[in-house]
Amino acid sequence: QVQVVESGGGLVQPGGSLTLSCAFSNIRFSFYTLGWYRQVPGNQRELVAQITPGSSTNYADSVNGRFTITRDNTKNTVYLQMNNLKPEDTALYSCNAVWVTNKYWGQGIQVTVSS
Repeated sequence: QVQVVESGGGLVQPGGSLTLSCAFSNIRFSFYTLGWYRQVPGNQRELVAQITPGSSTNYADSVNGRFTITRDNTKNTVYLQMNNLKPEDTALYSCNAVWVTNKYWGQGIQVTVSS
């Protein structure tokens, strides 16, 4: 059975930093494209950052230069380092793993940026 465990969210002041982690178990992790998404109530879920099995990355324009996605295939974990956070980054963040027809999601973790 696949398990997905997210951690690292919380409340941070504008300009601060947070690192989200998402650990997968019981999947062939290195084969998967990994992503972080976020959603604000009333809005569609948006892709924040993505990393391929070869570690190529892409970012939403709104976070490019502030967020960094990385993966550790030895720990089956994907990370999202978020710097210079803004109030508009407040959202429910979810991790995602995709390989062919296999797709898994984390449960979601809240990030709130507020003074």
